Formats: sequence, structure tokens, C-alpha cells
Amino acid sequence: MKIIYQLGKAIFLVSFCCTLLTFPACKQGNPVLQGVSARDKITGISLAASPRVIDDSTVESVRDMHAGWVCLMPFAFIETIHDPTVYYNNDRQWHGETIEGIKETIDSFRQKNIRVMLKPQLWVGHGSFTGDIEMETATNWDSLEQDYAHYILDFAKVAASENCEMFCIGTELNKFVVARPAFWNHLIDSIRTIYKGKLTYAENWDAYSTVPFWKKLDFIGINAYFPLSDEKNVSLKTLENSWEKYEKSLSAFSSSQDKKILFTEYGYRSCDFTARAPWEENEEPVNFSNQEIALQALYESCWNKNWFAGGFLWKWYDGIKHVFKKDNTDYTPQNKPAQDIVKAFYENKGK
Repeated sequence: MKIIYQLGKAIFLVSFCCTLLTFPACKQGNPVLQGVSARDKITGISLAASPRVIDDSTVESVRDMHAGWVCLMPFAFIETIHDPTVYYNNDRQWHGETIEGIKETIDSFRQKNIRVMLKPQLWVGHGSFTGDIEMETATNWDSLEQDYAHYILDFAKVAASENCEMFCIGTELNKFVVARPAFWNHLIDSIRTIYKGKLTYAENWDAYSTVPFWKKLDFIGINAYFPLSDEKNVSLKTLENSWEKYEKSLSAFSSSQDKKILFTEYGYRSCDFTARAPWEENEEPVNFSNQEIALQALYESCWNKNWFAGGFLWKWYDGIKHVFKKDNTDYTPQNKPAQDIVKAFYENKGK
């Protein structure tokens, strides 16, 4: 049975790679959305910060995946969704989240000619969702804005000094974004005086249309955890049919903003029902095939589209071989069959 499985897997990968090389050419349309071939789109991986100086083998593992980009995420913390105090770059954080650690990590990837998107983002205590951050008084809003601006501008300076190719100004902060548009417009202007690379913002899949400042940025960033199927064991046909519905909306929105869409996060857990609510970290049993099929469906449904700029796989870990067991259901494809799917796709799409 093992031989039959490996033979079937090999046949699938050959067929999949051939499919990648025969995608149809983009149709004529909005000139802003033309001129980027499938090979020029962003083949990215999101790297979880390390508690230590990053291991050279981890950098090599990203390069071995034929990823042209890596996303680095120096987290900051707030206690609750109503707390305006932002904590970052302190001794309680992992080394890879500090300014010193981020600079070292950027340098490690720069030596391997891998481009960098720096994506500082908030984490809220007690498992609360960042999209619900909302202050209860005007004073607290002002305090949050001051703290958040310090945090983002400090890392914008890092992005500038380290020549990062892209900078993400925030992640899944919808209530904050909608309630305080003047602050965000001013913040973007302030970042532009420091950092001259490409800018994006990462909004949740169900709220991107409410963001008021897309035209001030270079890409529309979406964390692409779209619900696609209630199947326990997903089928490629069902997932592709679901993507067709979303693709029409994404294409129309991209055209309306004159911006390409970047999947600032995309990924699926290796478990049953992986496409039902991809943002949930439930306790479903391990299912490696689901992760493979869901990633294949995303690639085949989105990559050749004119509105699509590429994406960052969620996610990758430093020292993975020492961390996870074979029954792990995390989003990472490391040491799982899905790793071959991503690697084959990224290799054939180019950097």
C-alpha cells in the first residue's frame, strides 16, 4: 500500500506541475492590473518568530521551498480589546520579535536572496480577536493611536534601514480601521516619509471591503481564510466551485480600487473539515490529504487571475524537526505531504 501511495503521489505531482505550466494567459482589462506574469507573483512563506537567533537550516528550508519571499512578524501585545497600551520590543518577548532579532533574521534571508515583507501585528490577551479592538473613551482612542503609531513607525524604520521590499501596516484591525480613518491616513503618510518600499495592510477575508484607505497603499492585503466546504474529506471540485464565487467578488473589488490583491495569509490545517472555517483551530482529527487538496484548489483557482499578486503561506517554524509529531494538525505543511505541493508549485511559478 505504501508503494502504491508513493506512486500515486508522484503521478499527481507531475500532473500538477504540468497544469501550472499551462495556465491560460491573462485577458485584457484594467491597465493597472496588467503586466505581471504568473511567474512574477509573490511566492511567500510566513515565518513564526524564533525564541533564539534563527537557525541557518530554517533559512535553507525556506529557500528549498523555492519561496521568493518571507514574511517576518514582530508581534506586539495588548491586554484586552479595550486596553490602549501596546507592549513591544521588550525582554519578555522571543528574540525573533525584537528589533535586534528582526534585523538579524532579515540579514539571514537577505544573504539567500529572499525578499522580505515586514508585518508587525498585534496580539490580544485571553484569545480575543484583534478585529474587535475598540476603545471606550476618546482619551483611550488617542492613547492607542499614539502607542500603535510608535510601534509601527519603529518597525517602518527597520524596514527602511534593512531595505525590506514590503511593509504591512497592520493586521485584522477592522473596528480600529473603520472607527478612526483620519488616524490611519496620517499614519500611512508618516510611514511614507520613512519607508520607500511597497505598503499593504492585512484585513480579514470577511471585512476587506470596509477598509477606507486601500488606494493609499500598493496592494490590497487579505488574510484568505474563506469558508469553502462543509466536507469532512474535501474534494477538489467542490473547493474550486466555491473559489469561483469568491473570485468574482475579488476581481470586481480589485478593479474598483485599481490595486492587485495579495493574500497576506493563506493556509489550511491538516485535519478533517479543513475548509469549513479555515480560521478556526479546532480539535478535528489529522487529515493530511485535506491540506494537500485545499492548497491545490487555491493555487489552481487564484494564481493565474489578473487581480492576484501572490501570497504568503501560513506558516513556517524555526527548528520544526524538533517540535512536531506526525499527527500534528497545525497550518504548517512542514514534514507533511502538503510540503511537496507547495514546493512544486513555487518552483514552477518562479520567484
